[in-house]
Amino acid sequence: MLIGGTTAALLVAAAWGYVRLRPELLDLHPRARTPVVEFDSRGAAVRIPGGAVVAVAAVFDDELYAYFNFDYLRSRRAVQPVEVLLTSRVREGRREYPVILHAGDDLLAAVPVLERLRRQGYIPGYEIRFVPRDLLQDYRSQTRVFVTAYNLPVRQRLERLSRRERLEIVKRFVLFKSRTDPRVRKGLTPQPPRLTDEEAERLAGDILTVADFFWLPLDVFLGIGAMENNYMDVEGDLQHAVWKRRAEPGDIVLRRRGGRVLVRNTAQGVWQITRETLRYAHKLYLKSDWDFSALPEHLRPPRELDFDGLTAGQLTTYAGLLFRDLLDRFGGDVARAVGAYNGGPGNPNMRYEAGVRMVANYARRVVEQAARFDGRPAAEMQFLMPPRQ
Repeated sequence: MLIGGTTAALLVAAAWGYVRLRPELLDLHPRARTPVVEFDSRGAAVRIPGGAVVAVAAVFDDELYAYFNFDYLRSRRAVQPVEVLLTSRVREGRREYPVILHAGDDLLAAVPVLERLRRQGYIPGYEIRFVPRDLLQDYRSQTRVFVTAYNLPVRQRLERLSRRERLEIVKRFVLFKSRTDPRVRKGLTPQPPRLTDEEAERLAGDILTVADFFWLPLDVFLGIGAMENNYMDVEGDLQHAVWKRRAEPGDIVLRRRGGRVLVRNTAQGVWQITRETLRYAHKLYLKSDWDFSALPEHLRPPRELDFDGLTAGQLTTYAGLLFRDLLDRFGGDVARAVGAYNGGPGNPNMRYEAGVRMVANYARRVVEQAARFDGRPAAEMQFLMPPRQ
């Protein structure tokens, strides 16, 4: 039932105060009616008649990057109780893409849900709005169109796209994966540094060049990079060590026993290649028939292996060479080659392969769909009706 008087005023003031503890703005849409306090069997609620509570979680100026983030949010189990919407609007002559969350129509119930998502790192913040119900329906209609547009039948295969088309899309994918990495989202220590726009563009270009050079399936190579480190340069397997017959130049010896040595075998870089695997990859490089002079200079491995001096570009070349070697070893069987990239040729890790395949399929689908727009936003191709304001 509706109530009025002092009790209602106190409840509304409490709700307002709860929200304003955050720096985000609580906004009442011009066409929305005044909020009221209601009581039912579940307790008090703050609603607007004929309206809804929504929250603007992020605003992007790039449609594909916005879609990546929208698609990621709606796929997370922790977010799924909330309706995730992708919309479009034009402000000051520029098109923007707000990602909007609808966590129900009760302000008192919605704020704790939004706060939980913010604390868990799924959203950077939020701006709460009371909007008319018909505007919420507009948001839903726009979202359906975006989802449809990015899931239409493919007209042009990834392999037939130009380098420019692939570069622009792969750069966004690499950037998105680094910025939604669970270690970054949860604020874990040490936290890997997120890629900058410039780093993402450089890495995307290197991935394309190496994949083309070694005749690698680009989508699978992208999947490996995502599974290994989400394209971020972080040392891994810090406690990993292996026994070997003798120490070699550059080895960090931890123990000696029975004529054998225990050496550190940490993994480095975007591709998480261990020190011993790097030794193997370097031997492949030295005896390879591939014309490495055709690669840009920054991608060419050195003649003498220096673990501490390797660049991200050189590590990308080593990763491509390893993947090529595994593909050849397994007669072109991509699944076994990918599993062996993680588990070794004698024990391919097929769970790892399943993860790579999932990322690869997603990357291929979105890259191919995005290419159909040829740089034009879906919002300007008669897919969307402008929202009522």
